This record gives sequence, structure tokens and C-alpha cells, in this order.
Amino acid sequence: MTATSVPVDLQRAARLAILVAALGYFVDIYDMVIFSVVRAQSLEAIGVPAAERMSAGVRLLNMQMLGMLAGGILWGVLGDKRGRLSVLFGSIFLYSTANFANGFVQTMEQYALLRVLAGIGLAGELGAGITLVSELMSKEHRGYGTTLVATNGVMGAIAAALVGSRLDWRSAYMVGGGLGFALLCLRMTVHEPRLFTALKDQAVQRGNFLRLLKPGPSARRYLSVVLVGVPIWFVIGVLITFAPEFGKALGMKEIPLAAHAVLIGNVGTVLGDLASGLFSQFTRSRKRSVALFLVLGALATVALFTVGSTSLWAFYACCGALGFSAGYMAVLVTIAAEQFGTNLRATAATTVPNFIRGSTVLLTSGLQLATPSLGLKGAALVVGGAALVAAFAALRGIDETFGRDLDFLEE
Repeated sequence: MTATSVPVDLQRAARLAILVAALGYFVDIYDMVIFSVVRAQSLEAIGVPAAERMSAGVRLLNMQMLGMLAGGILWGVLGDKRGRLSVLFGSIFLYSTANFANGFVQTMEQYALLRVLAGIGLAGELGAGITLVSELMSKEHRGYGTTLVATNGVMGAIAAALVGSRLDWRSAYMVGGGLGFALLCLRMTVHEPRLFTALKDQAVQRGNFLRLLKPGPSARRYLSVVLVGVPIWFVIGVLITFAPEFGKALGMKEIPLAAHAVLIGNVGTVLGDLASGLFSQFTRSRKRSVALFLVLGALATVALFTVGSTSLWAFYACCGALGFSAGYMAVLVTIAAEQFGTNLRATAATTVPNFIRGSTVLLTSGLQLATPSLGLKGAALVVGGAALVAAFAALRGIDETFGRDLDFLEE
């Protein structure tokens, strides 16, 4: 079906879905990244000693990511059983409430609980949005729609960096919560795609997460997609989040600020999401786009630990390059949506980004285990190198899905 032959109502529905998904992802990323921006000042404010702040930050980040792992399964299953829109409503209400409440925490225990709840809520946004847009757009052009969602969405990280550097940390959390509640009103204008509504009348099992892990081709495809995305969160959850600690480990006289590293890194990610999506459309291949950005990620990581320490500007430039290399999440989630049938599509597309984000727990744990013997720099190179090797190997196990018709079921 060509763009000109698509019914006007369907075109309008697709444009509205893109707008709502993009704004939703904007708020989602804002609420996810704001913790990285205000981590240091918030821990200081609630009385965590300076010597314990990195470990406390890792603990809170891990709690958020564990929440996202659980939430990814929850919202993914609901997306296939109850509908894509039920996920969008429920997830945004939960993470908006949790992030607004984050502005009132007084203890580490409260902070940890709310990061878990925020993580569960944040887990549903991207996968449900990409699934919705993918099912409403033509197979030849859906990559443009998902690229717009990701590009606009990642700007939420830029907004988080700007707001977090100008407002106190409590107000920054409340801003995120308020944006989410405002977005709920816009959600009312979106309708379920035809592919899902038609599925309701069929006697087919929907949203069975365990089917994705059952030994066989489905599990191979699913786990391969997850592994390909792990380097994204090595960049975002390790290198950029802990930029001040890496600056110290590299012996820099002027230590990088987390807010500046997040801002510059996410400017790079916005550009990377746009470039990866357009490159995918130009080459008519999802896999070639992902492979290119994995190579760029390897080069940017090496640059950070070689020339990055020469000056503050060089370090921030490397953060921008790293962010650019991590800008293939939308292409990857689109691949996840295209790999599986309508009865498992939301489950796959929603759990994949959250398992990728949840890999931060393994990455940071590996970093902490290796640091005493290798130092922070050496540990990061070993952990990051392992993630990249696994991603390159896993890419071979993914089907090329550009232009695939999504009107099919998983038997």
C-alpha cells in the first residue's frame, strides 16, 4: 500500500499516534534521565555521605531498572491481552505519580521504593508506542514514524538535563510528574489499530511471555534483539551517568558535571536516532543501520578513554559521540515489533527495551566487581567490550524485517 493509497482516516490516525507516542516518550525519557541528572545533589540532600554516593546511586539505578524489568513483562502482556492503549494509560499514570512523589523523599528507603515504582511505570511507554505506530503505518514508511517518535522522545533527556541544572532536584522531579499527568488528556484521542481489534474475535493465545523464551527460533530471535541493545545502556547507564567518576579515574583536573554529560550525550542520541532511522529507510535494512551504530559505539568508547581525558571539552565531545552511537533504540524496537506476530507483538516490543535497560544491573555489577583489580577505566573497557562482542554476534541471529507485513500471528 503506497502513502497516497492509504485511507485519509488511517493517515490521520497514524499522525495522531505518532504525536501522542512521541510526546509520551518525551515524558518517559525525562522521568528516566532526571535521576541521573540530580543523583548527586539528591543523595547529598537526604544525608548520604560523599564516600557512599556512587554505591548508593548504583543501588537506586538498579532498583529502577529492576522495576523496568518487571514492568516490561506486565505491560507487554497487558498490551497484547487488553490493548495497546491500556498500557499507555496505566504506565504513564504510575510513573507520573511515582516521579512526582520523588520530590518529597527523605530517606534512601523511600527513594528506592519510588524508583522501583517509577521503573515499573516507565517500562510500558516505548514498546506500546512503537507497536501502535508500526501497526497503523504502511510497511514501507513505518520506519519514518518510529524515527520521529524516538527523535522527539529523546529530547526529553535534554529537557531533563536543562531542568535539572536550573531547578532544585525536588522541583525537577515534580515537573516530570506534572508533564505526565498533562499527557493523559491527550491519550484520550487515540484509538486501537485495526490489527489488534480484529484479533479480539479470533481464538488465539495472546500475550504469553513464556512463548518468547521457549527454546527454539522465537527465543533465539528474542534474545538476539535484547543482546544487540545492551551497548546502548552501557553508554547511557554507565559511561554517561557516571561521567564525574570516570573523569576522576582518568585523572582530569576539571571534573565533568553529570548534568552536562547527560545533556550533550542526549543531544548526540537525538541526532543518532534521526540518522539511524533515516539510514535504515535509505538502505532498506534495519540490520545494516544497527551494525553501523555498533561500530560507531566501539570507536567512541575507545576515544573516551584515550583522548577524552585531555580536556573537559574533549570529554564532553566524546559524550556526544557516545550518545550518537547509542541512537539506534527506535530501529531496534521496530525490529522487535516486526519480528513477532500481532498476538505477541506488544509483549516483545515492550519487554525488549526494558530487558535492555535492565541489563544495567549486570553492567554496573560487573563494573563494581572488576574495578578493584582493573581500576574503573579497565573495568569499563572489559564490560563494554564484552557487551559489544555479544551484540555483534547476536545481530547475526536477527531476521531482516524491513518492509515486512505485520498482519500475521505467532502460531
